[in-house]
Amino acid sequence: MSAHRRKTREHKPPMPASRRRRLTRTLLASGCALVVLAGATAWYLYDDLASSIGSSKALEGAEKSKFGDTNILLMGLDSRRDQNGEDLPPAILDKLHAGASSEVGGYNTNTLILLHVPGDGGKAKAFSVPRDDFVDLHGVPGFTGKAKIKEAYGRAKAKVEEQLAAKGVTDRRQLEHEGREAGRKAEIETVRTFLGVPIDHFAELNLAGFYHLADALGGVPVCLNHAVKDKNSGADFSAGRHTLNGQESLAFVRQRMGLTMGDLDRTKRQQAFLAGATYKLNQAGTFTDPVKLMKLIDSAKQDVVTDRGWDLLSFVKQAKNLSGGNVEFVTLPIERFDRNHGAEINVVDDMKIKRFIAERIGPGASASPSAPGAAPSSPGTPAPQGSTPGSSRSSAPAPAPAPSQSSSGTPAIDGGGVPCVD
Repeated sequence: MSAHRRKTREHKPPMPASRRRRLTRTLLASGCALVVLAGATAWYLYDDLASSIGSSKALEGAEKSKFGDTNILLMGLDSRRDQNGEDLPPAILDKLHAGASSEVGGYNTNTLILLHVPGDGGKAKAFSVPRDDFVDLHGVPGFTGKAKIKEAYGRAKAKVEEQLAAKGVTDRRQLEHEGREAGRKAEIETVRTFLGVPIDHFAELNLAGFYHLADALGGVPVCLNHAVKDKNSGADFSAGRHTLNGQESLAFVRQRMGLTMGDLDRTKRQQAFLAGATYKLNQAGTFTDPVKLMKLIDSAKQDVVTDRGWDLLSFVKQAKNLSGGNVEFVTLPIERFDRNHGAEINVVDDMKIKRFIAERIGPGASASPSAPGAAPSSPGTPAPQGSTPGSSRSSAPAPAPAPSQSSSGTPAIDGGGVPCVD
């Protein structure tokens, strides 16, 4: 390189002050524009979700959790109707493999899960409440006594609609809206009293929700220890890991026939589906991809109702942390199986349930000993302690399998990041 060129490079004249100021202003303006754009996008997503998703007053005036903790009740309705009480299209019903009539299933809450998110950033816990637990119902007009916990919603809804109709109300949508609000209040009050903890928020999902959620995520990974085939639910899967589409997801979470523990095994399926969905959320980068996030939000608009005033954008950010497998799934213990007026029920010890919950989500819960006969489980192993003779269910529920084995004692299959269930 010539001396002249070296000198030119070594003594390049400084940029004029006016140009430096213009460049600085341009960079600042660009940075501000990006910040505003990001903020506007976040606000649009929040405003769009908050204004479009169904909202409810069912939790107005309710007691709240302390210490920054949050308890969220997830309610899955076994209903073949949409949020307005309209029948789902026949094509959807056919895909759901859930019967051709919208009357099938009624308004039972076949999925009840309490999600506890500790305020200190610790591991969240998801407690599944078996739908056939025989408990005192609360908030159902004119009803006192016990019934299956899943019935609180439907009983309250039907009673309030009957009362309104007797007063001359004929508008079908008004009857549906007020009936559902009564159902939500009754189900929440029943679960809150049964578990002995406040409920800060709730999310209600209809039957089609599993279908749309799986499709919005591009499939949900699950794992089975054994091959299954059930004509009632449509479940037909080989052993091993699967990525389920919407139709397959619904079949997976609805299967109970052919499973050793019936409904309790179906609870395992629901937990495994949620674990797979949170795993997929984390792996797919949904929370950082606007297109994927919008698809997820659009899915929520169709199928989800939440309590009014819930800051969903903040929870979406929080859910990103929960999606890394930072959730422990537990099924509440039962004492035995029995029958009531010909229907199968789960006999439960109310005080034991309250201790079970308190020891796991109260101060110092992680170091507390387990309640007798109430061991935590991998996604969804229940801890019943026996069965009434003559019950059509298993007379001697097996203990929770070790992580490396299925309940049959065979080596467990590697789920590749998701839990494997029987």
